[in-house]
Amino acid sequence: MIEVRGVDLHYDGRPVLHGVDVTLSERRIAVIGANGSGKSTFARLLNGLLLPTAGTVTVDGHDTRRAGRVVRRRVGFVFQDPDLQIVMPTVAEDVAFGLKHQGVPRAEIAERVAATLDRFGLSELADRPAHLLSGGEKQLLAIASVTVLEPACIVFDEPTTSLDLRNRRRTWAVIAALPQQAVVVTHDLDAIAGFDRALLFDGGRIVVDGPPAVAVQEYLALLDALPDCG
Repeated sequence: MIEVRGVDLHYDGRPVLHGVDVTLSERRIAVIGANGSGKSTFARLLNGLLLPTAGTVTVDGHDTRRAGRVVRRRVGFVFQDPDLQIVMPTVAEDVAFGLKHQGVPRAEIAERVAATLDRFGLSELADRPAHLLSGGEKQLLAIASVTVLEPACIVFDEPTTSLDLRNRRRTWAVIAALPQQAVVVTHDLDAIAGFDRALLFDGGRIVVDGPPAVAVQEYLALLDALPDCG
């Protein structure tokens, strides 16, 4: 369970989040809102990539300020741009990277890497240079490299933004099938219809917390109220 209590966050003295207070316990949670609304900043708080200026973020009781390593074992993070987290030369080496840093025995690493590559349809690409993969394959590799670590929750920051329709559908199918809790920042409003909950951010605050249909309706109303830039 992730608990965010009274969180403010400032960048260079500029307020980005204000008084965010929420508990995340559902299996599938969407985070929506316009660019600059604070949603991606919120996502980065959940596993300690960012720390709050005020307030606390805890994961199963572990404060992100004091127990960052423990928190990141429980909460994985998939970036919008998979190149930001692909760090090893080949596909198999990249999936194995985090396990080696956790001190997992070599035989277990080989077993878990093979199972994960098979699960994501990447087995035939095991020895392929990671930087030569297509955009969709890179996103699958990024997800595989996080899931192999078996976190309890995975946070996705706009995972389908740069993908074509086929790969967007495949990525959403992968997210739907994950056994872990997933918190997904997205502009793909149709894809979150089956989620358990949605948070709508506006001006650095959660302005709607409820069923996806309600949050999307309110988001569209906010967009309709904006002045015409044409």
